[in-house]
Amino acid sequence: MEELKIRVGTKEDVPAMMKLVMELAEYEKGADQVTNTVEKMTEDGFGENPIFGSFVAEMDGKLVGISIYYFRYSTWKGRRLYLEDIVVTSELRGKGIGKGLFEQTVAKAKETGCTGMMWQVLDWNESAIEFYRQYGTRFDDDWVNCKLDF
Repeated sequence: MEELKIRVGTKEDVPAMMKLVMELAEYEKGADQVTNTVEKMTEDGFGENPIFGSFVAEMDGKLVGISIYYFRYSTWKGRRLYLEDIVVTSELRGKGIGKGLFEQTVAKAKETGCTGMMWQVLDWNESAIEFYRQYGTRFDDDWVNCKLDF
């Protein structure tokens, strides 16, 4: 395997990041639901008031993985980091790239004073569930996900 480099994402990375988002959407059978664009993602992550942060994984100068996160607030727990997505290109999964991205994101949560980290995983994604179990993840069966689309 080539040398892996994990670094903070930049606005120049957004086109490649969006390709990985689309790869994830296809994997999750939801590509037709993606309405985000490179332009919106650039503004949302790197504009005047960024609302998400990112780490990218690079190999041989090519972006092969991303971690997208943002901060949320829990009235019970205080500041939390929400991991929106970790995506590793399909041909490189299982090689430690996701682990590196996940651990960098955990470190970000700790260094910014978060009381914990939260995310979702599809119930059929057994490989991801097994990966998260390594970290002592608690899986919550008590809450129902809710959303409103506009």
